[in-house]
Amino acid sequence: MKRQRYSNDFKDRALTLVGLGRPVPEVAAELGIGTSILYRWTLAQRQGTQDAPAQLGGVVQRAVGELDEAAELRRLRKENAQLLLENDILKKAAVILGTHTQPQSKPAR
Repeated sequence: MKRQRYSNDFKDRALTLVGLGRPVPEVAAELGIGTSILYRWTLAQRQGTQDAPAQLGGVVQRAVGELDEAAELRRLRKENAQLLLENDILKKAAVILGTHTQPQSKPAR
């Protein structure tokens, strides 16, 4: 089976779409390429290896940085939601424990 070769321009366009925040499987399906190839290109781009397209313009590099910031934002939103949930649970527990005090045991003499 002959291996398909893609031009650097094609790779640049694919990586630009991914860098703009579009999911890799969606971009791969739209371009008619395998997701593993596109994941390999994005990894190579981040690591700066030979497999990455030769001419990565400032737009692509900036978009990758924005992708990292988007991932950080998602992580922080998830952490915030978890902390809000824990805070609600603690508030409810404080109300329950504050209204239903447990009887104090009498000290032994």
